[in-house]
Amino acid sequence: MKITSRTALLLTLPPLLWAGNAVVGRLAVGSMPPLLLNACRWSLALLVLMPLGWRALQHPRDLLVRWRYLLLLGGLGVGCYNALQYLALRTSTPLNVTLIAASLPVWMLLLGATVYREKPRRNQILGAVFSLLGVALVLSRGQLSALAQVQFVPGDLYMLLAVMAWAGYSWLLARPPLSMQGAMRPVWGWAEFLLVQTSCGLIFAGSAAGMEHITAAPVHWTPWLILALLYVAIGPSVIAYRCWGLGVAEVGPTLAAFFGNLTPVFAAILSALMLGVWPQWFHALAFVLIAAGIIVSSRPD
Repeated sequence: MKITSRTALLLTLPPLLWAGNAVVGRLAVGSMPPLLLNACRWSLALLVLMPLGWRALQHPRDLLVRWRYLLLLGGLGVGCYNALQYLALRTSTPLNVTLIAASLPVWMLLLGATVYREKPRRNQILGAVFSLLGVALVLSRGQLSALAQVQFVPGDLYMLLAVMAWAGYSWLLARPPLSMQGAMRPVWGWAEFLLVQTSCGLIFAGSAAGMEHITAAPVHWTPWLILALLYVAIGPSVIAYRCWGLGVAEVGPTLAAFFGNLTPVFAAILSALMLGVWPQWFHALAFVLIAAGIIVSSRPD
């Protein structure tokens, strides 16, 4: 499948914004409980989307007829993924979290084969290997032997579940039920559809934050925390989800997952810039490997 420059931009921007989310989230969870952070993030995103997508709420029957699909979609993409990621950042290391996230193409292939009967192509498997090598190179800072010393902690399980949830979310976007296809699909633009997803996801995110509140530490409000919330609500949420949805619709979830592997590379660069350490040779080589994975996986066998 040929990748146009427009599609490449659509699928590259979300990893960049999500890398910023990982860096900002890592800092923010020290001031705000992780499940509350996720709920606040999507509540603000809902406020941003409301002036753009409020028309979706004018016809409740459209929602009721499709409530199972919409709840599952919102629960996986909004209610689960980032909540689990923020939980993981409290107890796991950035190395472990990004390493597990880099396994997304594998879960995409497995889910496609088992649930949607889509057999992985040889080039997709080879592309997954290239992408994982590139990510491993960044995580080990050019010394692949360092990966053998990784010790897994309970937070790693949260990230593993998060990656599975995102794989399911992406496949649901690409393979919607008949009620969301063609003439049967409601006349929703991107803002209406994302608003519906966010509203459904907040049912889970809000409930989880409410249960967390019983034992969680109080929030330490600062101007920086407010700016962080605005960033994660607009950039990694509204803008990134819009671009990701368009990209997945054009190339499918399996190929899109290879672009998702750019996230840890961008995260490494952003972290390096924040610490005053400029990218090194292994960052450039990792970009080459991950780009090779994207190119190889997009070619027919």
